[in-house]
Amino acid sequence: MTSRQPRSTTPRGDLFDPECPTRRLLDRIGTKWTSMAVKVLAEAAPHEVRFAELRRRIPGVSQKMLSVTLHSLVRDGLVDRRVEPTVPPRVHYRLTDLGLSLDVPLAALRNWAEEHMARIAEANAMADDTPAQSGSR
Repeated sequence: MTSRQPRSTTPRGDLFDPECPTRRLLDRIGTKWTSMAVKVLAEAAPHEVRFAELRRRIPGVSQKMLSVTLHSLVRDGLVDRRVEPTVPPRVHYRLTDLGLSLDVPLAALRNWAEEHMARIAEANAMADDTPAQSGSR
């Protein structure tokens, strides 16, 4: 006896279709700031993290870039945002279940990058030292 999984009524994306929104989604979730924000929020899950703490834990991110990144994550349903009506307002973020599901593939990608960065740097250095050949690709 086999059990059947219910089929989703939403069609699956096709990365190779130029009109598919999957491409825009990958652009958003593939950024270094998104990867770092998801990591910090995943480490805190199920608890919330305030904006100022996120900014402290993500070295090099500007306030504007973190705000834009979090806005996209909230809009995509990956992060919940809660504002305390204080002066100044305290803004808290936490991953949704969908956002938590993104942490595993992003962690794999981060780990791959950290593990292979030295080899990539070597390849870049060799390419930079090799004179470009016309017409080659």
